[in-house]
Amino acid sequence: MKFLLLLLSIFFYTCTQAQDSAKQKQLPAVRTVDIPKIDGVLDDGCWINVPIATDFFEIRPVPGRVEAKDRRTEMKVIYDDVAVYVCARMYDNKDSVSHELVSRDNIGNADFISIILDPFYDKMNGNGFFVTAAGVQFDAKYSQVGDEDPNWNAVWESAVKIDDLGWTCEMKIPYSALRFSGKDIQNWGLNFSRRIQRSNTQTFWNFVSPTVNGFINQEGLWTGIKDIKPPLRLSFSPYISAYANHYPANIPGVKNMTSRFNGGMDVKYGINNSFTLDMTLVPDFGQVQSDNRILNLTPFEVKFNENRQFFTEGTELFNKGDLFYSKRIGSIPAYSNYSEIKGDDKIIKDQTEAKVLNATKISGRTAKGLGIGIFNAITNSMQTEVEDANGNLREVETQPLTNYNILVFDQSLKNNSSATFINTNVLRQGSAYDANVSALLFNLNNKGNKYFVNGGGKMSYLRGEETSTGYSYTLRFGKQSGNFTWSYNQVYADDKFDPSDMGFFTNNNFLDQRIGFGYNIFKPSKWYNEWQNWFNTSYSRRATPGDYQSFGIEAGSYVRFKNLWSAELDVNYDAKANDFYEARNGQVYKAPENFTIGLYINPNRAKAYNFGGNIRYREQELFKGKSYNFYFFQNLRLNDKIAFGLDLNFNPNYNYVNWVTSQGSQAIFSKYDRRTVENSFDAKYTFTNLMGLTVVLRHYWSDRRNKDFYLLKPDGNLTDYQGPTLTGTDRNYNVFNIDFVYTWQFAPGSTLSLSYKDAAETYDTFYTQRYNKNLSGILASPQNNSLSVKVLYYVDYLDLKKKHKKI
Repeated sequence: MKFLLLLLSIFFYTCTQAQDSAKQKQLPAVRTVDIPKIDGVLDDGCWINVPIATDFFEIRPVPGRVEAKDRRTEMKVIYDDVAVYVCARMYDNKDSVSHELVSRDNIGNADFISIILDPFYDKMNGNGFFVTAAGVQFDAKYSQVGDEDPNWNAVWESAVKIDDLGWTCEMKIPYSALRFSGKDIQNWGLNFSRRIQRSNTQTFWNFVSPTVNGFINQEGLWTGIKDIKPPLRLSFSPYISAYANHYPANIPGVKNMTSRFNGGMDVKYGINNSFTLDMTLVPDFGQVQSDNRILNLTPFEVKFNENRQFFTEGTELFNKGDLFYSKRIGSIPAYSNYSEIKGDDKIIKDQTEAKVLNATKISGRTAKGLGIGIFNAITNSMQTEVEDANGNLREVETQPLTNYNILVFDQSLKNNSSATFINTNVLRQGSAYDANVSALLFNLNNKGNKYFVNGGGKMSYLRGEETSTGYSYTLRFGKQSGNFTWSYNQVYADDKFDPSDMGFFTNNNFLDQRIGFGYNIFKPSKWYNEWQNWFNTSYSRRATPGDYQSFGIEAGSYVRFKNLWSAELDVNYDAKANDFYEARNGQVYKAPENFTIGLYINPNRAKAYNFGGNIRYREQELFKGKSYNFYFFQNLRLNDKIAFGLDLNFNPNYNYVNWVTSQGSQAIFSKYDRRTVENSFDAKYTFTNLMGLTVVLRHYWSDRRNKDFYLLKPDGNLTDYQGPTLTGTDRNYNVFNIDFVYTWQFAPGSTLSLSYKDAAETYDTFYTQRYNKNLSGILASPQNNSLSVKVLYYVDYLDLKKKHKKI
């Protein structure tokens, strides 16, 4: 009965809030002649008699509640032929305003104010401009499904002031940072958002309901914008960089110390009102943060995060269908050929990454909602230097000159729906094979955006000495809005489908099905602010033949408490499975059932010192294998400029069983103990909102200590191994990295960066089971040290034109 009353109260509460907040707000556009000085002081005459956007609605902690009067927000927006101007007054106790200094495109422990614009008013795509109370800028692009792309960057102005009434902000957003039509009279989608960090309160001018799927589709309206014309959007960002690198190879003929000097340019050009060309010529990615490498004992590759800005900024169109893994371009190529390296050859220098010669993106969306994306990149060939038995040196081409291309057509439909065609194509010089993948995708929502159905079909085609054509499809439907949600998902791939040449790929030949349920409560109670619950079950079979693969159940609950701490409890059960990949030879392995339970605790991060972590336990049926994971983090903020973070992760495994090696066609498994320890330390000192330095230190150690060996039988079970003694199968892997970066934005869009990197890696070198000995060992091993400086200068063609006229 209590549960029924709770459901009824939630229902009536939701209905009441909808009546108060569901009406779309509108703000009339005001053209200005006088230009405000962007200094954060709201004393310019142009702000007088401008309509005020106020009475913001909370999205958290109480969705739909109107902001408190003593913390109210007042926004004004004006425009001219050049830009949109924003002024904001955030009422508050000035001593309570959070204003931590962090680097650009980060928020940190700070209050913020933002404006979100949808110039085409398609309720699918928008641009957000955020400013923290410390004056730090953050900008992002929003796609039709509500995803935030923080890698998108624009050049704009802002300033803030903290005063006795709270704090203020002014912005100037030039039209060169936006895409819009050339109509004489326009209406733009508009919303404002504010966060008060200490109470974790976030408000929107036009209410954004957490029970409704999507974000941009819940915007307000800026009406009556007259006689503005899209400017010529053309900018250049030339750069120069210099590197000094030292690695103690101590090999005759190979220098320990090397240096290089680079130069190149990024170009942005607005082809028309809707489309933009982004091009990078001879790019330099040497200063991006190092990958977090690990000891991988699975049959599949590890997926790393992309840190190169060109491949993360404005790529939402190219990411549709999960066919684009940008690390394939230069960093982690799918194809390499070492067949010309003979058994008695010694590798002197192996080029692990192909240099990106150039890359180009053209993307945009027409007034009728057709999004078009074209991506092209060329990587140089990779050469490996080897020495034969007679001491002769030669170079072997391990990867040819390669061209990567993506073409996307994405048509927006009613109700935040879309239909998409995407094609990826990889062309390699010479006899190496080429690859092509095409997909037709759809995403359909009903009028209230409550129910959905999406999916698509994909086809891969590999052409070389042998050709191969594979197929895959996805179908998903369910309820996506409201407190109660559900979905059904089915994914099929035949045994020839292979998108790995430009996408991330693990395996094919499967028919997976998944049913999920969720129940979320967004109305706060006496002890929580938000409560989310979910239950999912999955079932997988092979496509050909139709053998059973796996069955699993997962359930969880997440609660955000009144004190702003949060907790999550997850439970997972995996039944006995037929694993066709672990043996590495196509043979089935009868994988045992597993049970996992995990508890995650997150603190109130507004506190100067905060800590949290998780505990996870996993039990494997075979040999009573056990796995523990203890993760602990802590953050200390000494003041608004200095902060430290420490992450500790300890993951011991006992009596686990996996593949370890092969003897001819026979797969050998082992029972082993494994210990993984990962420690990461980060620190930052931010001088101003335009200058700061960060340092990240990471040590990762993981081993594998085999105890017993087993032979995999034809029926998929294990039997005691009786063959020759197996040596060299233990593992002891260490990685150590230091990334130190100093950045200074010395002019809008222009940066100077100084980077120091230290990297070391040891493999199959067994020091000891003690952590401190492994740390000492990796620090004593050969270190790769590099020091680099890079200067990038932003040049806007319109600014050059203005300066030329003055002369």
